[in-house]
Amino acid sequence: QVQLVESGGGLVQAGGSLRLSCAASGSIFGVNAMGWFRQAPGKEREFVAAIRWSGGSTYYADSMKGRFTISRDNARKTVYLQMSSLNPEDTAVYYCATRYLSGSDYARPYDYRYWGQGTQVTVSS
Repeated sequence: QVQLVESGGGLVQAGGSLRLSCAASGSIFGVNAMGWFRQAPGKEREFVAAIRWSGGSTYYADSMKGRFTISRDNARKTVYLQMSSLNPEDTAVYYCATRYLSGSDYARPYDYRYWGQGTQVTVSS
């Protein structure tokens, strides 16, 4: 089993930046990718970005491209999400998750097995 702990959320003004971290503990044997999702109040969970654990290929939701960057540190078993040019619509709880399936569609939440508790990001206007 994998435990995931997100950190780095907080309150930021529009146009600002934040870096989120997701630290994994336990065995990550078999993990194909790590993903970031977000969920705003009253909305469905939304794909943000994913990174393959081996090779480091990255995938982004179209609306995040150019503003968000996902990266990983294999030795630390940690995934990062660098967010810039934040706007109030980015306000949400951000979650990281592990995916064991291979394939090309990394945006489906139900393909991810373990989830962190989330970290709140609030962007003020």
